[in-house]
Amino acid sequence: MKITVTQEKLNKALNNVSRIAISKSTLPILSNVLIRVDKKKVSLITTNLDMAVKDFLPVSKSDDGVITIPAKLLSEFISNLPKGENIDITTKDDKVTIKSGKYSSTINGVPADEFPDLPEVDEKSAVIYKIGVDEFKASLGQVIVACSNDLTRPALTGVYFNTNNNSLRVAATDGYRLAEKELIKKVESEVKAIVPSSSIQEVLHSINDDTEEVEISFNDDLVRFRLGEVEIISKLIDASFPDYQKLIPKNSDVEVTLNREELIRVTKLAALFARSVGGSIICEAIPEDTFSVKSIANEYGENDSKIETSVDKPGRVNLNSRFLLDALNALEEPEVIFKFSDRVAPIVLTNKKNKDYTHIIMPLNS
Repeated sequence: MKITVTQEKLNKALNNVSRIAISKSTLPILSNVLIRVDKKKVSLITTNLDMAVKDFLPVSKSDDGVITIPAKLLSEFISNLPKGENIDITTKDDKVTIKSGKYSSTINGVPADEFPDLPEVDEKSAVIYKIGVDEFKASLGQVIVACSNDLTRPALTGVYFNTNNNSLRVAATDGYRLAEKELIKKVESEVKAIVPSSSIQEVLHSINDDTEEVEISFNDDLVRFRLGEVEIISKLIDASFPDYQKLIPKNSDVEVTLNREELIRVTKLAALFARSVGGSIICEAIPEDTFSVKSIANEYGENDSKIETSVDKPGRVNLNSRFLLDALNALEEPEVIFKFSDRVAPIVLTNKKNKDYTHIIMPLNS
C-alpha cells in the first residue's frame, strides 16, 4: 500500500475517525484505524462495534492495500508534522513507514483481517432523508439535551426519529422533561427509530465548515449519516419509545409571554440560592402584570425576581432550575411562551412565533 497526501487532509480525516477508537478494550484492534486503498479510493475507518466512522480521503497518489494502525499514535504523530507538506505512507509486511520531508517514522501495524466486519446500509431498501446542515445541527442540539443517561432504560438514552402528520420529527426524554422538534415538514416515507445519543454527538462533532447537507439513511437496525466525505453508521436502540405525544398537554390554564434573556437571568439568580434544595425554584404568575421566579433556602436566604408581563390567571409551579435553563437555552426567539395548569401537570415552553419546537418539564413536588 502507498499513499501520498497533504498533512492538512490526513490530519482532518484522522480527527474525524479517531474519537471512537477505544484505547482500553478486550479487543485491542478497536484502538486501531483501518486504512484501505481500493481502486485509488482511500478510506479511514474506526469502530467501537456499536458505531463506525468512515472518512474518504482525497489523495494525490495511491497503490492498493489495507492495514490497521494505532489510531491515537498515528493521529498525534500526523498532527505534529509541518502543515503544507506532503506525507508518504507505505507498508511492507506489517510495518507502516511515514515520511514527510526530514521526518520519518515506522509504526507496527496489525493485519486488517483482525478488524471487525462493518455493517452496511442497504440503499435499495433504506428510508433516506436529506436536510441542510444548519437546520440539522440546531434541531438535534435542541433535542439531545433531554436524553437520559440511565442505561436501565435504553429507549430514553437515544433520540427518537419518527414521522407524524407527514413530517419527520425528533424527540428525546429522560422521564422528567421532553423535547420535540419538527425536522422536515413534508416527507413521504415513514420511520420510527431510536438513535443512540452518543452517535448523534459524534455526528454533531463531525460537522465542519465544508458540510452543506446531512443525508440520513435508515435500514432495519442501522442508521447512516453521510456528511460529505464522512459516513457514520450506528446500530439503532432495540426498544420502544414512549408515546410521547400523549405527554404534551393540549391546553393550559396559565399562559404568559416572557422575554427569554430576562427569564434566563432571573432563573440563574434563583438557582444560586437553590443549590442546597436540589435546584428547586418557584415560578408564579401573579395577575395582572407579574411573573415571579424565586427560591428559598434556609442555608443562604431567599431570592425573588419579577418580570413584568400580562397575566390573566394566577398559578404557581415548582421546577428544577437546571431543567428550565436547559430548555430556555434550547429555545431561540427573543420571546417565549410559558404555559402550565397546576402544580402537578407538566409545563410547556415554546417559541412565541415558530412553534416547531416544544419543551415540557415535569414539576417538582411542592
